[in-house]
Amino acid sequence: MSRTTNLSFESVEQDEGVGARVRRSIGRPELRNFDPFLMLDEFRVSPPAGFPDHPHRGFETVTYMMKGEGIHQDFLGHKGKIKAGDLQWMTAGRGIVHCEMPGGDTESHGLQLWVNLKKAEKMVEPAYQELSDKDIPRGDKGGVKVKVIAGEAFGVKSPVYTRTPTSYLDFVMSPGSQLDQPIPRDWNAFVYILSGEASFGPSEKEVVCKAHHTTTLNDDGDFIHVHNKGSEACHFVLISGQPIKEPVVQHGPFVMTTEQEIKEAISDYRNGENGFEKAMTWNSDYA
Repeated sequence: MSRTTNLSFESVEQDEGVGARVRRSIGRPELRNFDPFLMLDEFRVSPPAGFPDHPHRGFETVTYMMKGEGIHQDFLGHKGKIKAGDLQWMTAGRGIVHCEMPGGDTESHGLQLWVNLKKAEKMVEPAYQELSDKDIPRGDKGGVKVKVIAGEAFGVKSPVYTRTPTSYLDFVMSPGSQLDQPIPRDWNAFVYILSGEASFGPSEKEVVCKAHHTTTLNDDGDFIHVHNKGSEACHFVLISGQPIKEPVVQHGPFVMTTEQEIKEAISDYRNGENGFEKAMTWNSDYA
């Protein structure tokens, strides 16, 4: 049986970082957290705006660039560019300080997802998984194209390892096409529409979802039925994950399970300890 839709709301553009503009999906007042997801932003950044040096602890950031390019640099010596179509899956773990800035002279447009880590993995060593656009697996079936960022679709699997079991699928559905995408029964799932519109859910309970809207799915089926009844292509991401079912205590860029752990994270960052040793002396090239 197809899942039905639950909460649906529009992501209104807002200021973020230094001069950047984002449409926040998960993380808005309507949906502060959606276990295991903490945030999803559709961002647009043009030079000289960006996200200068800032810390993270306790979760993962997933950056998917759709247009332009971004420059990334951290205090552990990792530096590079994320170009159009590329993916960076960063495990902040016990501590990362980094900057994210647009590359070149054109606008950078993409998505950034924050995935929570369970308590036992929040203090792991930082790590990266990076895929260039050409290395992200793709599928094409019945007028529906998919890029498999994480998980599986149309029999195609992503090589990305997800510490928190996660599926991240980028779909483009041509007019008239239909899709039945499996979703594990106990996983939370949501859709974010980038452009166009489509009907989600079984025919008797379908709901039309439009551009820049976030729609969560009820846990009442093992797949989602999608039908593009419009006259233009519908571009959306379908993201699902296994709930961690632990407390979420967030203070800006730190996400832990208790208030005491948050105090320790702030203290470690300020004093350059327990993973933040280089935070006291490091500045990026774009600081």
